Amino acid sequence: MPSRVSHSLNIASVGFLNARPLIHGLDGYDDLRLMLDVPSRLLGHLVERRVDIALLPTIDYQRLDGLIVLPFGAIGCDGPTLTVRLFSKSPFEQTRVVACDPDSHTSVALSKVIFKKRFGLSPTYVDLAEASGSLDETRLLIGDKVVCEPPLGFAHQLDLGQAWKELTGLPFVFAVWVARKNIDVQGLAPRLLAAREAGLANVEQIITTYGVPRGWPIGLARQYLTSYLKYDVGSRQLDAIRLFHALSAELGVIANVKSLDIWPVDVHASLVR
Repeated sequence: MPSRVSHSLNIASVGFLNARPLIHGLDGYDDLRLMLDVPSRLLGHLVERRVDIALLPTIDYQRLDGLIVLPFGAIGCDGPTLTVRLFSKSPFEQTRVVACDPDSHTSVALSKVIFKKRFGLSPTYVDLAEASGSLDETRLLIGDKVVCEPPLGFAHQLDLGQAWKELTGLPFVFAVWVARKNIDVQGLAPRLLAAREAGLANVEQIITTYGVPRGWPIGLARQYLTSYLKYDVGSRQLDAIRLFHALSAELGVIANVKSLDIWPVDVHASLVR
């Protein structure tokens, strides 16, 4: 198993608490450069070739050709996710407008699937900055701020991870490692796996360093990282991504669906062993 990559690689990830177990220690390699940004900007970094690998929102896989899924880590859930939620003053059946957090393309797409399949609605979407506070408006919030800066005065809340689980019976994957196909990731693969293992083994350090300063209660952060979130990419997760893409295309969120191109399973298995 190679211990070095053949050349320096640029890697992009989100900086939220939920990604910290996947990137633990990656900034310690001389031949890797780690960039942190909000989820919605990671696709642009790949398009502009500022990065070679990204922890990409799963919906954005369909928006750029020439990508391959690296099944060495993902941000997902198998039920509630805690940090991707809808908030409304009225029952969700009355929603006409969704004021959405623009940081996550996947969460916006997932909310459209849930509104259509669960409530039979196709609401209008506006930026959160344009929220009016009307009774027929729902807010979509993601990330640390859902816990650390929870909105007040909303009687109705819906966790989108739980809603997806109830709709499909499957886990949900918000983001997964992807690379541009012309990139040699053979030497990187064991590092991503090692980072995930080290991150999950050092949850308390991650909470102290990245969770508490942002306002996370220690107990809730521990439960979030070790119970709510799922970091594996197996057959059920890949099935969930495929179904999510299909439903998103059905609703016109994406133009069409291309099949997932996945790092060879036999290579992945040998690295895991």
